[in-house]
Amino acid sequence: MVLPLAVANPSSLLYTTFHPFHSLLNTPPSLHLSLHSSPTSHLKIQAQAQAQASTKHSIHRRRSSSYSLAIADAEFASFVALFQEFGIGFVETQALLSHSPDLTSVSVDSLRARILSLHSLGLHSLTLCKLLTKRPTLLTCHQLDPFLTFLADKLQGKLHKQQLNRLLYSTEPKFLETFPHKVQALVDRGIPVDQIVHVLNKLSLPKALCHRSVEEIHRILSFLEPFGGTALILKGPAILNHDLDTQLVPRVELLMELSDGDPDGVKKVLLRFPIFLNYSEKHVEEHVGFLRSFVELDDRQIFRIILGFPAIVTASRERKLRPRIQFLKECGLDSSEIFKFLVKAPTFLSNSFHENIAHKLVLLVKIGYRHRSKELAMAIRSATRTNCENMQKVISLYLNYGFSCEDIVAMSKKQPQILQYNHASLKKKMEYLVEVMGRDIGDLLLFPAFLGYKFDDRIKHRYEVKKSVRGEGMSINKLLSVSEETFSGKRKMAHAIDQLE
Repeated sequence: MVLPLAVANPSSLLYTTFHPFHSLLNTPPSLHLSLHSSPTSHLKIQAQAQAQASTKHSIHRRRSSSYSLAIADAEFASFVALFQEFGIGFVETQALLSHSPDLTSVSVDSLRARILSLHSLGLHSLTLCKLLTKRPTLLTCHQLDPFLTFLADKLQGKLHKQQLNRLLYSTEPKFLETFPHKVQALVDRGIPVDQIVHVLNKLSLPKALCHRSVEEIHRILSFLEPFGGTALILKGPAILNHDLDTQLVPRVELLMELSDGDPDGVKKVLLRFPIFLNYSEKHVEEHVGFLRSFVELDDRQIFRIILGFPAIVTASRERKLRPRIQFLKECGLDSSEIFKFLVKAPTFLSNSFHENIAHKLVLLVKIGYRHRSKELAMAIRSATRTNCENMQKVISLYLNYGFSCEDIVAMSKKQPQILQYNHASLKKKMEYLVEVMGRDIGDLLLFPAFLGYKFDDRIKHRYEVKKSVRGEGMSINKLLSVSEETFSGKRKMAHAIDQLE
């Protein structure tokens, strides 16, 4: 059967053969041209057929693309909805997915579970958004599961959120997998379970735990054992941040040299001031060198000063140490006297001159101390243990009770501490001396040490015990200065005599 077909030009008729079963013959859907068609017509027909095929393919591609876009839009919408549950907005979600396209390969349920874990530990929307932008693998890394479970169950979520955020922000997830084992190592070496969170919250966790092996942690703990061990770590957890070989060992060895190999002395220094180990051996050596050269002290004396005042390493040599020691020299103190001064009043080296020392010097000079004298140095030594306000109230109290400035100076030379006592406590003792014991206030000129004894345990107690035996005229010096053992023996003897009578 032959049918005519008009193509392109109506005046030209082409003939094609119609095959009812062309599909079975594997023929293309285009028309079969007759052998009688001209070459030009043949090319036109072929071009039209190709155009039709291209159009169909384009339509199919657009449909497929539209379908893919629809799926992508649905997935994106599900991610947006998920992150919005936790306060992370559309723009932030878009940025997160743009930086981490791998997230789209994880199910929404898995992502929700991981975000819930992080959220339950105190990381809220803004923090989470910044953290996940920096570390998107936190949402996909399976190594993180034991770590998060440990924080929630064993540490009960008590790790500070700022600490957790710093840890997650600066640490690759692969280093967090062994975190529970390293914390357990601290507990096994003696850190109490109820104190472990306190220690962890004070550490640089990436430095102290995550980037160290369990063996390294045990080495540090073993090294610190003779110098306080667990007690030292509890007082200064940040010690664990330091490297053993380049920081802890040389710094402790320097103290051991100064102490002439006294581990107990070094232990006392570190327990009193754990952050001593924050200072490099070079820094400490410069302070030691200054005390050797400028004060002419030997290592034994220097260690004694450090033992009493480890914070000396925090004081500036030029701004604080030099001018204060120069003042003591100008007051006439030699090397041995300066050493004794610093042992008894080490905070003189760190107190502010303008806000503390200068005011006290003015008060002392006003009541009669001669400027730049040894007596003034001894008075300021005692005054370092009190503040300016209390010292002024103490002087006013003495003046109100009738003492002259000369009397105050005389008493303080006998008992230098009378300028450092709490003014309220002094007032209570002086009232008791006059009103209850019936003594003259002038008795303090002879025995100013009265003001240094504890009121309830010593003054009041002994007076009430003895007044029935000796009356009110007893010597307050003998009453208070004898030891407790001697006083108790006399008390028993007096009681036995009463029984005989």
